[in-house]
This record gives sequence, C-alpha cells and structure tokens, in this order.
Amino acid sequence: MEKQRPLHIALVGDHDPHITAHRAIPIALELAAGQAGHDIRVQWLATPLIADNTVLEDFDGIWCVPGSPYQNEAGALQAIRFAREQRRPFLGTCGGFQHAVLEYARNVMGWADAAHGETDPEAERALLTPLSCALVETIDSLQLDAGSLIAKAYGRQRVFEGYHCRFGVNSDFEEDLLNQRLHAVARDSAGGLRAVELQDHPFFVATLFQPERAALEGRVPPLVSAFVEACARKAS
Repeated sequence: MEKQRPLHIALVGDHDPHITAHRAIPIALELAAGQAGHDIRVQWLATPLIADNTVLEDFDGIWCVPGSPYQNEAGALQAIRFAREQRRPFLGTCGGFQHAVLEYARNVMGWADAAHGETDPEAERALLTPLSCALVETIDSLQLDAGSLIAKAYGRQRVFEGYHCRFGVNSDFEEDLLNQRLHAVARDSAGGLRAVELQDHPFFVATLFQPERAALEGRVPPLVSAFVEACARKAS
C-alpha cells in the first residue's frame, strides 16, 4: 500500500511561546495525529505573510489560533475566507473564533462595517465586545447541539472546557448573524454563545474556548482529533 503523504496544517497567528495555547496546539495535533496513525507537518503562518491565497493553497487544513489582536487582521481574515470558500477543514479557537465570526459577517452577511471591539471599540457595528465577565484561566460547562460536528467529536452533549478570553459575540447582532449558514453549536452555563459551525462545509468549527489545552495534560482533545481526521479526508 502506498504510504499516505504527511498532512500539512497551517497555524494562522503570530507565534508567541508565552501564550499557553501556542504551546499546546502543536502537542495537541501531534497527539491526535499519532492516535490516528497519521504523519503530520505543522507550519506557523504569521498574519503579515498572508497577502493572498498563494501561501494557503498547499495546506490540508487551517487552524486560526488564539493571540488576538493579530499583527495583521486582514491576513487572518484572508486565511479564514480561503478555508470557508475553498472548503478546507478549518478550526478557530478563541481569537480564531472571533475572527471567523467577523469574516462571515463581512463577506457573507454583507456587514462591511462589522468590527472587532478590541481594535475598534467605537465602531457602530462592534460585532465582538467585552464579555460581561472575562473568561481568563477559567473552566465552564458547555451544552453542545445534538447532531453537530462538535458533539460528534466529543461523543456527548455536555463537556467542560477552559478559556483565556475577554471578547465574545455582541448579543445585539447574534440573532441575525445565526439565521443563515452559521449555526450556534455550543453555549455555556449562562447561555452565552461559545461555538459555531458553518452549514454545508466539510469541517468549519470555531470555539471561544481552547480545547487544545487538554494536550498539556497529555490528553488528546476530541475536537482536534476530529479536525485532523477532516484534514486526512481532504488529503486522501
């Protein structure tokens, strides 16, 4: 049997070894790939390097990582748009969730004025605004939507995950944002939106929480395993 080529996964974000998630993500991918018998190649892709799709085309999957604000917001949005339009497996966590929502709002909903409140707090359509209670180094329960990719990954509907986040979706825009192809698939104990999936896409999942953190305790994050398997299907 011909040996499958390594999976090539882009980590979109500005690498900082002091960020816990940045230490965890490569470990999470290696654990997930090893468990499934896949060879994997991970490449950090700094946002200033993303001017067009050229640097993205050879990747089997794209993970937009925590660490917002990015050095180049447009570069992060370009990568997310590429994954959405080209149907590449996509995972966004924390800042990646925020920018996945922002990209969708601008380019699918047509909200050209949609902004991230971290970089444009006075914007009329600040889509991402400070959480009423910052989720910094906290763990909370989540209720997952039955039948969603994320629920299938975990194998259950109630899970606990950790955060390091201060911004979430502005509730003023949530109903309109979620009435087409973008679906809410996880809410926390207070009902806050914590994960979305894109309908009619092989794998486009974004979470405000950071499932990758489990890897620092030697555990394989179920959602990362599902992402790796989606990348393997794309590569086959």
